[in-house]
Amino acid sequence: MSKQRCNGCDRRVRLGGGIGDLWSFETGSTDGLTLELADGSEHFLCYDCIEGLPDDEEVTRGHVEALPGDVED
Repeated sequence: MSKQRCNGCDRRVRLGGGIGDLWSFETGSTDGLTLELADGSEHFLCYDCIEGLPDDEEVTRGHVEALPGDVED
């Protein structure tokens, strides 16, 4: 199972598929997505942080930086 840190809260979240799941036979989905934002920046965010982004305006790097950080795994 592979994991990647969320750029919003810094929590390590599961990445489904890939070579990491080949030998463990674990099934499950990825717990986050890489988003390309309005300012052209790309960030990997967990679903909780994605929910914290605004719905009524274009999301930028500043919104990601404003998310709460240092959440425990």
